[in-house]
Amino acid sequence: MLSKSTIHFLRTLLGLVLCIVSVDVFAADSGAKSDDWRAAVKKLPAVPACEEGDWLVVPTKRRAGVFRGSDPRDLVIDNGLLRRTFRLEPNAASIGLLQLTANKSFLRAVRPECSVRIDGKDYPVGGLSGQPIGNYLSPQWLEKMKPLAGAFTFDGFEVKPISPRFKWKRRAEWLAEDPSWPPPGIHLILHFRPPANQKEVAGASIDVHYELYDGIPLLCKWFTLHNRGKEPLRLETFTSEILACTEVESVVEDLIKDPRLGDLHVETDFTSVADDGIGSQRDTVHWLTDPGYKTQVNFQLQTRCLLKCRPPLGPDRIVKPGETFESFLTWILAYDGTDALRRRLSLARMYRMIAPWSMENPSLFHIRHSDPKLVREGIDQAAAVGFDMVIMTFSSGFDVENDSPEYLATMKGLADYAHKKGVALGGYSLLASRKIGPEDDVINPKTGKPGGFARFENSPCLESRWSQEYFRKLRNFYEVTGFDVLEHDGSYPGDACASTNHPGHRGYKDSRWNQWETITGFYRWCRARGIYLNVPDWYFLNGSNKSALGYRETNWSLPRAFQEIIERQNIYDGISHKTTTMGWMFVPLSEYHGGGAAATIEPLCEHLDHYERRLANLFGTGVQACWRGPRLFDTPQTKVVVKRWVDFYKKHKRILDSDIILLRRADGCDWDGWMHIDPRHSQRGLAMLYNPLNKPIERVIKLPLYYTGLTDTAMISIDGAPAREMRLGRDYELPLSVKIPAKGHAWVLIEAPTANK
Repeated sequence: MLSKSTIHFLRTLLGLVLCIVSVDVFAADSGAKSDDWRAAVKKLPAVPACEEGDWLVVPTKRRAGVFRGSDPRDLVIDNGLLRRTFRLEPNAASIGLLQLTANKSFLRAVRPECSVRIDGKDYPVGGLSGQPIGNYLSPQWLEKMKPLAGAFTFDGFEVKPISPRFKWKRRAEWLAEDPSWPPPGIHLILHFRPPANQKEVAGASIDVHYELYDGIPLLCKWFTLHNRGKEPLRLETFTSEILACTEVESVVEDLIKDPRLGDLHVETDFTSVADDGIGSQRDTVHWLTDPGYKTQVNFQLQTRCLLKCRPPLGPDRIVKPGETFESFLTWILAYDGTDALRRRLSLARMYRMIAPWSMENPSLFHIRHSDPKLVREGIDQAAAVGFDMVIMTFSSGFDVENDSPEYLATMKGLADYAHKKGVALGGYSLLASRKIGPEDDVINPKTGKPGGFARFENSPCLESRWSQEYFRKLRNFYEVTGFDVLEHDGSYPGDACASTNHPGHRGYKDSRWNQWETITGFYRWCRARGIYLNVPDWYFLNGSNKSALGYRETNWSLPRAFQEIIERQNIYDGISHKTTTMGWMFVPLSEYHGGGAAATIEPLCEHLDHYERRLANLFGTGVQACWRGPRLFDTPQTKVVVKRWVDFYKKHKRILDSDIILLRRADGCDWDGWMHIDPRHSQRGLAMLYNPLNKPIERVIKLPLYYTGLTDTAMISIDGAPAREMRLGRDYELPLSVKIPAKGHAWVLIEAPTANK
């Protein structure tokens, strides 16, 4: 049987073959006449009508495609949810960006498709001038608009299948479903030749790339610069996306607060230290004032309605003859409204599509020792209760930088032993927030010395000799030992470096881009080899699997009863901007940050009730924790409890790894909980409900079932009891009376009626 990803690939390939049969596809150097693109556009199909329905509930039948516009000079990419329209003459420029289900237009003015600064001079790529006002874009104005002076000029287009950004060796045993990679959709390339009479860039050409995906209002954009000349080009900086967007709100007087970002979520893969996709963009995604927008309402012309995506520094890249430079990638997700739940569900769909490895969700045992005998015992315990991996945690004595033959042989023996038991093995390594020495650390441009500049005060430059050797050792370690997991703490935090002696960069301006390429290149290398990556920063779009969900470590010195409720608060808050599979929690089984016996779970058998509540919190939610300690169980009774919850998670893995609806945040005063939903599966929902009180309670809880796809009835089972069919209200809610034991939990399984499965 073909996998889902193979089916998606064949379907996309067939669609493109049919498109290519009727459409001329040509490259910039094909020698095509200037009017060839007109013939190609004319052969394209017209844009189909929009479909009815809710894409978050019922998958759309429409696929992404390239179409002719209502004007013969217009080219359109459209998937039934999102449409971007390009006017190709007298130069190529975006003239429309429309969220179709909400019928919302985002563009109010024309800007270049991107811009580059080469050898000290700025060049727009595409774009048009002559729009009389910036409030809106009238089709009639386009007739009189002219190319921007000195701009790269449109030179044809090309349609291709979407290619993988990098290889992904998936671990099917850790996945609840088989996601497509690459994502299904279309890849449009607009080719641009250099401006006439500009000898400095005569050998340069620029391709602007757009990917539009099936079934989601999401597109991706980037550009490539090719040097086909005889002299090197110095790309000092660039802006890869420029959109003059409709203002979200019009404020006449002073703007005293940050602007609402409106209905566009914009995210690039140029990230570093962050806990979510918005925070990760502080250096690359900029909502700015528009100096050319003189007719806006704000008296001081300070409305932030101009989107620019650009690197914070550099790249200051020397592009040699025959070389190609590729910018970072920018994704634009167009929400269909302001509803917080719909936005969160849309964002979760985006991450599952463009970073599907984040759906791998293995259970994690952080063993505190690296002694081979104790590690084997930990592997045995993990295998006995069904845990997926063992990680030699921080302060365990594990040393990935030890490349002696004896150490590598010992570690390979442990990995081989783990694999025979069906367990993955890995370890911890610290990269940033450590001091190496003045020759290798990040150099402060003001002092010429380390310190006072790096995010963590001192940090190694990833282009120093030490770092080059560090990454060589990591690659060698994983190739020799066959380890499966890397816990990479303090990943590259985005530091620039003013050193002129490091082998990997020339100076300050190219240092950040080069370091970003080094860390992302390593993570992509790991992804291609199936090495699981726990990275406490936002590197999902470059291959990392999981980051911290969000917690304060010193809270584990609080009494155990406090920890139970705070943990559920952390989960509730953390999954508001991540999927459950993207974030790890942390459970110290032995003492951590103090607190003594009142805070500590060990001995496990003496605090089994508390231990089970922590297991129910996490495995019952699909959020994996780093269970850190010397062991997972200490008695047969403890083993039974741990295995019961691991088995519960694996039995319901498909629904527990799916989208989640937050029902009530833990406050210690009444019930709290959440509900997973999946309209594509027979198990449409699973609600976990918790009672923090010392007495049993019974509550009527309204389960919102709209996003399960159920419309009339649902099969409801509480705590595994036989299911009964119940009718939904007209608002798709199901009032359900649930008894929750004291200091306990209840779980509700929602299934489709037999006829709808």
